[in-house]
Amino acid sequence: MSVFDTTLESFKQDVLEASVERPILVDFWADWCSPCLVIAPLLEQVLSDLKGAVGLAKLEVDQGENMKLAGHYRVRGFPTVILFNDGQELGRFSGARSRPQIISFIKDHVDLAGAS
Repeated sequence: MSVFDTTLESFKQDVLEASVERPILVDFWADWCSPCLVIAPLLEQVLSDLKGAVGLAKLEVDQGENMKLAGHYRVRGFPTVILFNDGQELGRFSGARSRPQIISFIKDHVDLAGAS
């Protein structure tokens, strides 16, 4: 599955371990955050365009103990999107972005040969 929810408990497996197989974007978001609600469908469109070459993990920071991950990764505002590959952070951006900006961000950090 290209788009999935993750939590503090499953983050290591869902994101860090899975990013060895393919890059994973993590969307740190909150239900009360207007820019989060704007960027969510754009992230999903981009992932659909990339035909599974990149995964998208959605982490709602207000659920359970998920805010601990936001603290661990020094997330200062929402939305913050972090790109992981091979278990490591490659890059991040905060705030809403356009579809072309999101695609450019991904392509600046990972080789998507074969993905459109």
